[in-house]
Amino acid sequence: MTKRYAIGFMAAALAATPLQAQTMPVSHFLEKAEALKKKGPLALFSGDMKLLKAELQNSVVALRAENRAAKAAGRKPAFCPPEGKASLNSDEVLSHFQSFPAAQRPRMRVREATRSLMAKKYPCPA
Repeated sequence: MTKRYAIGFMAAALAATPLQAQTMPVSHFLEKAEALKKKGPLALFSGDMKLLKAELQNSVVALRAENRAAKAAGRKPAFCPPEGKASLNSDEVLSHFQSFPAAQRPRMRVREATRSLMAKKYPCPA
């Protein structure tokens, strides 16, 4: 394989890697959310709005996959939303993320915090 093809293959492999593999820290998410709040209606046009929305969507997609895998393996899933009716709004997400101690937020990833919120909002029966 020539060097040119190897570089092309590596670039394609990186592009195919799911974005949810590494999620941002909760502290970073909250900083960006606070900056967007200060922009008011203009926040809708900010690239950070799309970034935060994508971050949450990627986390939810990954968490749903984790839940499916747990169920398939006969393990208890982390959360049990009603079929097709699970939803999160920005106020509850931000409120939950802010509930973590400030010292913990830089080490906690958005996916972990979202899992915690989903488990709290949609607990599984005992």
